[in-house]
Parts: sequence; structure tokens; C-alpha cells
Amino acid sequence: MIAPGVTVFVCVSCRDGDNADLRPGARLLEALRIRLNQRKIDMAVEPVECLAVCKRPATVAFAGAGKWTYVIGDLDGGADIDELIDSARNFAATDNGIVAWNDRPACFKKGVVSRTPPLR
Repeated sequence: MIAPGVTVFVCVSCRDGDNADLRPGARLLEALRIRLNQRKIDMAVEPVECLAVCKRPATVAFAGAGKWTYVIGDLDGGADIDELIDSARNFAATDNGIVAWNDRPACFKKGVVSRTPPLR
């Protein structure tokens, strides 16, 4: 399956507490890539150095051409992977990036940090 219309940016720089070696986003990125491969979904996933939401790791952003961009935090690299994929696919299916509340899996509903309008 192909999921055009979305790029998932994963912050890989946030730390987990005082341990500089624990990077929740890096773990999430790896788990996301593995699960996408298992589910045979072709989705653009890119690591980024900082989404400036350091107090809510792991954090991702959903972006697409002409669409609103969502930043979502507090993601669990194990438990939220399938919901994260479903959230990204729901985002990709929209024309403008605005995902109806009822179409948002739990991790999307509780984790939204911001929504930014597209450039016009």
C-alpha cells in the first residue's frame, strides 16, 4: 500500500530524562520503519534533529503539500506505532490536512501539540 500525501517527520534529538543516550524519537523511528515494512506500507518518514517539543517526546509532525501540519507529542515507540500509522494515513486521505476528531486514533487525539496552516 502506498500512502502519498504525507511525510512523517520524527524528532530524533529529544532525550528521555537525564540519560543522554536514551532517545525516544530514535526508538520510535526504528519501530515505525519496521512496522511500515511489516504492513507493506510505503510512507515517507524522515528523521529531524528538533521539533522543539522536548518536554513531550517522542514527537512527530505530519506534513503534506497544501495541507495543515500537525505536531504530535507524547508518543510511545512501542504502543502507539499502529495508531501513528493509521493517523498518518487519515491525514494523507484529506485534501487540506484537517483530520476530523472522530477519525483520529487515541494517540493523535491526546498528543496534538499544534496545527499550522499551509503556505499559500
